[in-house]
Amino acid sequence: MLEIGKKIGQRYKVIRLIGTGGMANVYLGHDLILDRDVAVKVLRFDFQNNTDALRRFQREALSATQLVHQNIVSVYDVDEENGLQYIVMEYVKGTDLKKYIENSGKVSPQNSIHIMNQVLSAMALAHQNRIIHRDIKPQNILIDEDNHVKVTDFGIAIALSDTSITQTNTLLGSVHYLSPEQARGGMATTKSDVYALGIVLYELLSGKVPFDGESAVSVALKHFQEEMPSIRKEHPEIPQSLENIILKATAKEPIDRYQTCEEMLADLDTALDPSRENEVAFIPASMLNETKVMQPITPPLKKEEMIPTEEKTPIYSSSSSENKKESSVNNQKKKKRGPLFLLFSFLFLAVFVISYMVWNNREPEPVMVPDIVNVNEDTAKRLLEQENLIVGEVFEEYDDTISETFTIRTEPAVGSSVPFQSEVDLFISLGKKPTTVESYLGESYSDVRDRLKELGFVVERLDRYDEQEEAGVIIGQSIEDGTDIVADGEMITLTVSMGKEAFTMADLKGYTKVSVQDYVDQYGLDVDFIEEASDEIAEGLVISQSISPQSNFTRGETITVTLSTGVAQAEYVLFSKTITIPYDAAIEKESSDKKESSSESNESNKDDANSAQSIPKSNHIVVSMQDADHQIDEIFREFDISKDQEITLNFRIIEGEKGAYQVERDGEIILEEKELTK
Repeated sequence: MLEIGKKIGQRYKVIRLIGTGGMANVYLGHDLILDRDVAVKVLRFDFQNNTDALRRFQREALSATQLVHQNIVSVYDVDEENGLQYIVMEYVKGTDLKKYIENSGKVSPQNSIHIMNQVLSAMALAHQNRIIHRDIKPQNILIDEDNHVKVTDFGIAIALSDTSITQTNTLLGSVHYLSPEQARGGMATTKSDVYALGIVLYELLSGKVPFDGESAVSVALKHFQEEMPSIRKEHPEIPQSLENIILKATAKEPIDRYQTCEEMLADLDTALDPSRENEVAFIPASMLNETKVMQPITPPLKKEEMIPTEEKTPIYSSSSSENKKESSVNNQKKKKRGPLFLLFSFLFLAVFVISYMVWNNREPEPVMVPDIVNVNEDTAKRLLEQENLIVGEVFEEYDDTISETFTIRTEPAVGSSVPFQSEVDLFISLGKKPTTVESYLGESYSDVRDRLKELGFVVERLDRYDEQEEAGVIIGQSIEDGTDIVADGEMITLTVSMGKEAFTMADLKGYTKVSVQDYVDQYGLDVDFIEEASDEIAEGLVISQSISPQSNFTRGETITVTLSTGVAQAEYVLFSKTITIPYDAAIEKESSDKKESSSESNESNKDDANSAQSIPKSNHIVVSMQDADHQIDEIFREFDISKDQEITLNFRIIEGEKGAYQVERDGEIILEEKELTK
């Protein structure tokens, strides 16, 4: 990138970078000789040795210098310095049409027509000079503060006769504005530019492109596979006549589109006429052909379906003869020892029964309940069983001295003498009785603190600013309400409101809208922006504020900030004038008579002259107009007629001023009108 302050060609001083592109950077420069701002387009260093990039860069300079038009960016100088290729162009103070659409959301039909009129006028001249732009998009259309449009960036433009450039299978231009024939890899023509102009008109009116996708390839496919979406479905206020212009310009087949930019311009001029209110929707001629119904293809049989399935034969297994013999021997042994086993079992059972009856008839001695207070529950049960006592029911209750799961007491009590195998009930501690925490939100901190301390809590205070509650009111607690907890020494944190936080207001004069928004977001303020003109404060900067600097404010307040719109802009008036340009065949006849008298008189030449007079000749028409966007000494439209032709002129004048127009026919002013107003 170039250094700021560097001089190029000892004449152009670099002020700042204003844009970057695929192969060039654009800087704001100042012409030190003519004392004017210029745009300097410099080929990037990494493309200095790229022959294709150099050719494209030089082609842009050549194309632009051939086109002198009020709606095409002028080229002032083309040069090279130390291997650095650069173009010096007219600097347009404003923005490109893409950003203009983003800021506007969508553009009104009247203003869209005004903008497209200027673009079409520029492209008509380019096509007349046999130059195809090939990269028409809003980014390459500049618009200044007075709504004056200029087309730029002819970097990939080609001459219609240029056959040395290979275009097949190459996508040049922006994919969102690419014509179907270019997307298929075909040659670009003037009809390709017409298609892109139709997409630009769609984007102006709707605020978005008609086709979008995740990749460039998917978008390119949509251009020749999908129909153009109807703009009136989302925006029914747009007249059908205007949608028809989009549909005709973006027809899939080039033959269905406008043949020239002049034809599209003429159609656009009358789009809002009342006579076209009930216009039917445009249908391309190529879509009126009969649709053929394709027969479905029957899929072939699968290989598995052609081969029959074989039957499976089950497999059986048999037992060996050796296993049968072994089983027979074991059965004979079991039969021999069966009676002896039954005799010994009967004798053992008789001895056991006699012994049990003797032991059971013995008188047991009483036992003492062991001391199992403050003993773990499992240990207490084991100690009772060791003393031949039975554990009865187990009860649980809270106790402030005995730990949880330990025995509080027994029933009968510890030390009591009880019969052998008596039941003893256990009372097991649940620990200290818990306190159910309540919700203390909205209560006074001092009152709640005293209550919690009496319950045994340790109370911690945490102060915080709050926009809703007054100072001293509880706005949060560390233990949720409904929680059961033993209060003995347990800490609970209470968050207490300090009221609204107060801040000191800064002086916002000189802030931009973005800076103001960042400031109010930081302090939780609501902001209302208003605008007014100012001769002293630059556009976009703060003029005044409703909360004075150095005064106090709190979150949630509303501040009103007044932004400057710069010097008051003039109000514009829009109106149209329809005129009929008369055709004059006598002009050509008179010209033919003069040629006949000056030529050598022979009979054959006279016959040729008479036949030439019978062929109608065209009149060459030049139209000029005077308004906020045009000067009367500049050509607005130039064309030929062979019959009377009606055209509509759209004027945009500053309120209080007048418009004018002038029509020349073959060099002679035939129509002229001044002092025009709405």
